[in-house]
Amino acid sequence: MRLGFATLGCPGAPLDDVLALAQGNNFTGLELRAAPDEFTHTGLSAAQRRELRARIEDAGLQVFAVSSYVKLCAVEEQPLEAHLELAADLGALGVRVFPGDDATEGTTDGPSAGEIRALDRVTSAPRDVPILLETHDSHSTARQVAAFLSVLDTDVPGHNVKALWDSSHTWSHGETLAEAFTLLRPWLELVQFKQADSRRDYRPVAIDEGDFPIDELLTVLDGTDYPLSLEWELKWHPHLPPLAETLPAVHTWLGVGSVK
Repeated sequence: MRLGFATLGCPGAPLDDVLALAQGNNFTGLELRAAPDEFTHTGLSAAQRRELRARIEDAGLQVFAVSSYVKLCAVEEQPLEAHLELAADLGALGVRVFPGDDATEGTTDGPSAGEIRALDRVTSAPRDVPILLETHDSHSTARQVAAFLSVLDTDVPGHNVKALWDSSHTWSHGETLAEAFTLLRPWLELVQFKQADSRRDYRPVAIDEGDFPIDELLTVLDGTDYPLSLEWELKWHPHLPPLAETLPAVHTWLGVGSVK
């Protein structure tokens, strides 16, 4: 199992601390939150990027994703190309993006205006590094993401968009994990998981306080080799325990002991 965590769970932590968390808890991958207040951002110089990549690789870790805040379907100034270049420089598996559409629900007669906008962005984007479209916001279900990626397959041959499955999002929107996996599998690149309490509007909670069906997720993924990443949203939910407490508990929750 390729097991990682997102630096969203240790906001503002220096690289040394992140590497120590990963190595000390037998995690082998990182999702690097790209923001001005983090050690990963698009303003890094070429030398800084080389050093960051070397430090991560020397620690025996892999960058699962550069987590951008690009909204693929939205009218915005977030630089998709700059994040793709950063991911390539860091050897990342891809760049996480959000859908960010404002009019997908109820659309039955073809792509929405936002999805058409996304088609244009994807067509002109560099294709060296995959764009990882998360099941999030306007496209929180696997059904919605799969439908959009099917349109991309038809209209933009050779595109580089893959699926990032936030399994908690699809679960909270009424899809079983098996249903979501089947829908996303043709494009799937990375799987996120987190703990949540469905009795409290799917509020993120500590590992031992929620009811996310982790056993079902592991059963669905059995026999596959997708990177599995803990998205611990401490940045947005400060009531959560820190990663130093959470990462050891994850191994018990997954039922796999130490991950090598």
